[in-house]
Amino acid sequence: MSALPAVRGTLTPHRALSDLTWLRVGGPADVLFQPADVDDLSEFLHALPADVPVFPMGVGSNLIVRDGGIRAIVIRMGRGFNSISIDGEHVTAGAAALDAHVARRAADAGLDLSFLRTIPGAVGGAVRMNAGCYGCYTADFFVYAQAVTRAGTLITLTADDLNFRYRQTDLPEGAVIVSATFAPPAGEPEALHARMEEQLRKRDETQPTKDRSAGSTFRNPAGFSSTGAADDVHDLKAWKVIDDAGLRGATRGGAQMSPKHPNFLINTGTATAADLEGLGEEVRKKVYDSSGITLEWEIMRVGEFER
Repeated sequence: MSALPAVRGTLTPHRALSDLTWLRVGGPADVLFQPADVDDLSEFLHALPADVPVFPMGVGSNLIVRDGGIRAIVIRMGRGFNSISIDGEHVTAGAAALDAHVARRAADAGLDLSFLRTIPGAVGGAVRMNAGCYGCYTADFFVYAQAVTRAGTLITLTADDLNFRYRQTDLPEGAVIVSATFAPPAGEPEALHARMEEQLRKRDETQPTKDRSAGSTFRNPAGFSSTGAADDVHDLKAWKVIDDAGLRGATRGGAQMSPKHPNFLINTGTATAADLEGLGEEVRKKVYDSSGITLEWEIMRVGEFER
């Protein structure tokens, strides 16, 4: 890769990404860029040749990086992008602010973003994937996001621009979300915190929270509208069709479909990215063979297979 523009943040060539993902697998990025702030990111992207690919990466909670790594500049935001501010009825959070932290800060201010409390990851990914649980979606409270385009321009994105749907949006190619603003309903702080504690208790009872996972592996296969709005009803659960196909606890190398919750793909300690993705594809095939249902990945898989 030719000489890169000067930055105030950090550029690290051939940076291994395995320790930056929750599943702890994956090869290196050509370059890892950790911008100091929005201006640093904008100036870098503006000066970067247009033919150099970039990949925005969050906290790696919903990601498999393949063993061959990523042939791109991976952009990962940190302290300059994790602020949380409350202004009246609005909550604004940087893209790197953890969902759980945003939920707690909002609750302290009497604003209800409690659905975010148990969602792994950060705000940038929540917006990009229209993250949701307990019948609520990011889209339900979204006002606008700010993003830096591939050309380095700071833009504002509305809900119409993003076209929120179930677990997906129309984020412009190469754009990097830097912050998002939400308008949640009001609630009593004590009641909101109590609700979140109960959600955490239920999650720990039913999900393998102590294992290395990336959250839900596959999207629920049916029972949702095209908008991904909060009134969606998921009648058919991915975990149920996996279980019915006899795949609870299925293994491949160091990868396993969790015995506790069969829609959680876990690294038992020795898995490669190929083990994890290969087991996922095996599950998809066997579920289709047994039920005719095609499961769609919720975990993003990126990069090259190891040669």
